[in-house]
Amino acid sequence: MANIRSLDPSASPLDYYGYELRRLREEAGLKQDELGSLLFCTGSLIGQVETAKKVPTRPFSERLDAALMTDGHFSRLVGLVLKSQLPTWFQPYAEMEAKATYISTYQSQVVYGLLQTEPYAHAVLSVEHPERLDEMVAARMERQRILEREHPPVLCVVLDEAVLYREIGGAQVMRDQLAHLLSFRDHPWITVQVLPFKVGQHAAMMGSFNLLRFEDDPDLFYAESYDSGHMTADPQVIRERAVGYARLQAAALSREDSAALIARVMEERYGHQPGPAVA
Repeated sequence: MANIRSLDPSASPLDYYGYELRRLREEAGLKQDELGSLLFCTGSLIGQVETAKKVPTRPFSERLDAALMTDGHFSRLVGLVLKSQLPTWFQPYAEMEAKATYISTYQSQVVYGLLQTEPYAHAVLSVEHPERLDEMVAARMERQRILEREHPPVLCVVLDEAVLYREIGGAQVMRDQLAHLLSFRDHPWITVQVLPFKVGQHAAMMGSFNLLRFEDDPDLFYAESYDSGHMTADPQVIRERAVGYARLQAAALSREDSAALIARVMEERYGHQPGPAVA
């Protein structure tokens, strides 16, 4: 029997999505199984989404718009749904990240979220969020859509060399992740540099941090602790961290030498001879 649990569409973006799905499906005169066959999924999945028990993906939403001829309604709505799946403490940063025109980040442990492959993100997030893994991965992939905009932000990434050697998800996942980093070596708006071990002490010994710059708003500094994020527009903090980041970039390998190191680690540590970069 179909699940007919009622939803309060104002409770959350996920509830609203489920409410709209049921409403428009019924207006189209389709049963859950019938709509599922049009979307190449089960009627059970349709029911789970309609009752807010399953978070929809962007491909699901795009197929749904095509099947119900809803003119991109669900494709627009799914962005809000996926954003709501991010940790509450992280959502303010994600909103500002999406508005930034320049993003500068130093990462000491893992690849920055905007440049993670899906399998790599899956492995990273599985440590802390096994019960909501699919939703968290989908939300992280959704964040990356800002890089596909007509006018994407300028993204400068400095990775500690340790990031290349920390095997996350297994050798295949790391090979693909490093190849993904290499795909940006000629990108006009994305720069990836590696801070080599030989630098020793450096300007970010306290850990990873991000700097966001906007067209009309003050710059922001962001850093994370175990289960919270700290964001500030304090001019003195921005000044100190901006100088620190400039020093990191100066100490890091050049864009070309960084790509060469990434390719060498990919080949020597993960047993892969890199081919041509794929954009």
